[in-house]
This record gives sequence, C-alpha cells and structure tokens, in this order.
Amino acid sequence: MGIGPSTKETTLHHFKDPILKIVSEDKDLNLIGILVVGTPQSFQEKCFVGKRAAVLLDRIEADGVIFSLDGWGNSHVDYENTIREIGERKIPLVGLSFIGTQAEFVVKNEYMDTMVDINKSKEGIETEVVGENSLSILDAKKAVALLKLKIRRNENENI
Repeated sequence: MGIGPSTKETTLHHFKDPILKIVSEDKDLNLIGILVVGTPQSFQEKCFVGKRAAVLLDRIEADGVIFSLDGWGNSHVDYENTIREIGERKIPLVGLSFIGTQAEFVVKNEYMDTMVDINKSKEGIETEVVGENSLSILDAKKAVALLKLKIRRNENENI
C-alpha cells in the first residue's frame, strides 16, 4: 500500500502490510514477489507501465495476482489498464481498492470482476478516522480466498 485516499496509513501499517503478511503465511501460495507500479501522468505512459507489469507477470509464470490500488480517480485509469493487460494474459487476478458507496471506478473492464472494497465506514465514504480507509487483515484474507478460487477455476479450465 502507498498513499491511500486520505493518507491514513501509518509507517507501522507499511511494515506490517496485511497482504504480504497473509500471503507469506499461506501454505498453499508461493509468494514470488512484490511489484510496485507507478502512476504516470500521460495516457501513453499509463498504458506502457500496465503492459510492462503484465508482461513481467506472464514471463515469471505467475499463477495469480493480488493487485492493490492506493488511490482513486485518475489512478483508476492505470489500475484498469494494468488489470486488462493481466487479464488478457489469462492470469487470475483479485483487486483491492477503496470503493465505498460514493466512489465508482472511472473506467472498467471485464477483468475487474473480483474486487475487494477496503472501505470500512458505515456510510461508505472516505472519513478522517484512521483505519476506515485502509487495507486490513480481513481484506487481505478475502483477497487470498478469492484468488485461490480463481486459480483453481483457471486450472480446471486448462485441463
């Protein structure tokens, strides 16, 4: 995770990242690595970094991906593009993002079918409360469970 919708993540949150913790402890998954992708200004560069990320995942033969977004709005263009590039390579993917009731993805595609909303407020809006806009252990567990199902489904389809 990086800078969230309200920049509420603490240094401790980064050092104890919930996704990394849950994935690295899971006996069924083999954590290959963490890929950090930036959000360039130009649309052409957004497409370039999304394609490069997907090509890398394809070349290392990743069985699946958990893709976390640390923002919204303009960042959704990067997020959607990278998800599309990964999906076109038939790599199972689960996304994590702050969505809530007020936030809608600026752009969408068919591969954005498994998204985990990290919003915790009852109203479904961004708040000033630490932890209501951040990824949690429960979010990470949901993402891992969903990814395992998608990987299993993908393996069954390729038999």
